[in-house]
Amino acid sequence: MNILVVGGGGREHAIIKKLKESNRVEKIYAAPGNGGICADAICVNIKASDIFMMVEFAKSKAIDFCVVAPDDPLVLGMVDAMNAAGIKTFGPNKAAAVLEGSKVFSKDLMKKYNIPTAGYEVFSNAEDAIAFVKNQNSYPTVIKADGLALGKGVIIAEDFEAAKDGITSIMEDKIFGASGNNIVIEEFLTGPEVSVLSFCDSHTIVPMVSAMDHKRALEDDKGLNTGGMGTIAPNPFFTKEIYDECMETIFKPTMEAMNAEGRPFNGCIFFGLMITPNGTKVIEYNCRLGDPETQVVLPLLKTDLLQIFEACYEEKLNQIEIEFDDKSAACVIMASGGYPQSYENGKVIEGLDKNGQTNLATIYHSGTRHDDDEFLTAGGRVLGVTALGDSLSNALDNAYKAVESIHFEDAHYRVDIGKKAL
Repeated sequence: MNILVVGGGGREHAIIKKLKESNRVEKIYAAPGNGGICADAICVNIKASDIFMMVEFAKSKAIDFCVVAPDDPLVLGMVDAMNAAGIKTFGPNKAAAVLEGSKVFSKDLMKKYNIPTAGYEVFSNAEDAIAFVKNQNSYPTVIKADGLALGKGVIIAEDFEAAKDGITSIMEDKIFGASGNNIVIEEFLTGPEVSVLSFCDSHTIVPMVSAMDHKRALEDDKGLNTGGMGTIAPNPFFTKEIYDECMETIFKPTMEAMNAEGRPFNGCIFFGLMITPNGTKVIEYNCRLGDPETQVVLPLLKTDLLQIFEACYEEKLNQIEIEFDDKSAACVIMASGGYPQSYENGKVIEGLDKNGQTNLATIYHSGTRHDDDEFLTAGGRVLGVTALGDSLSNALDNAYKAVESIHFEDAHYRVDIGKKAL
């Protein structure tokens, strides 16, 4: 089969590497791909959100199956366009992708269907939002842009001044553009966070092995929110009891709520959860495989990924058995100095072989380009260094050993990934 994977980051690299294990895959195209993905797929310079060009390319190459991985093209309706062109595609359609595309929609959905989440209010102007925060006088408080913001649209304000600045920057300064036309202000929850990616075909939902993300840029969860500085799987806080509770109170009810709203969900629902003293609650939904969670979850998958994608598309997920390895996985993100704010590109990466790999771990390229036999930095998050082990500490040791063998100027990474789980 000829496969097209839309996107160009570490998540897409992990999807492509796993798809390559299927004996039914002949050619994989990645659009736009990146410097490291080029070793595993044919990279095509089409912007991930360019629906028209992507569909035309898929038709021209007789693509048998398409995987739309990033949030932007999903929310814009790329799956609808691919399906209309007769191309089988993994991912939710535009109507279902609103689950991530609008925080207001998802919060209202949870309220309507009694899915446990933090208390919240929605605002469409800064003045009312600031007055509400002042009146509540409860900190920290969480401020979220309604729309997509590259995983950075959440501000946790420790006091009134920080909340006021956050509201102003989102709603008036438009740091996230139109995504900040509306905001959600919600109560601050405490407890261990868990990421659960789930295959879903609108009738059956199959959670994958759980993961723990590390969003903050600096050690001890300090610094700015990023797209994710590292992950581990499985997450030890996500016990069998909590899994069973979530299946009944969150996972199935979310799938059923989307059906009831006339927005059946086919693809991957990402549940961002918090295990609070008052039970497990949803912090956020994503309508896709997470990044960098995918980089630890898919290496543990034993079942043919293409078979799972097809089962989701054909609504036959209940007919296959999905198995995961009982090992541990750890991914450490090597980022450009200055990320998630300003940083320089074009730094030479040393320590990788001609395929952008090392024998110490699997390297998923997030932001790289390949030029004159050299790999160069080309993004904020540059590499996801992933290793497996019989225990979490073993996996982490293996990942950090590999990190220490790779160098580029101003490389930045956290040294405490997974520490909370040990």
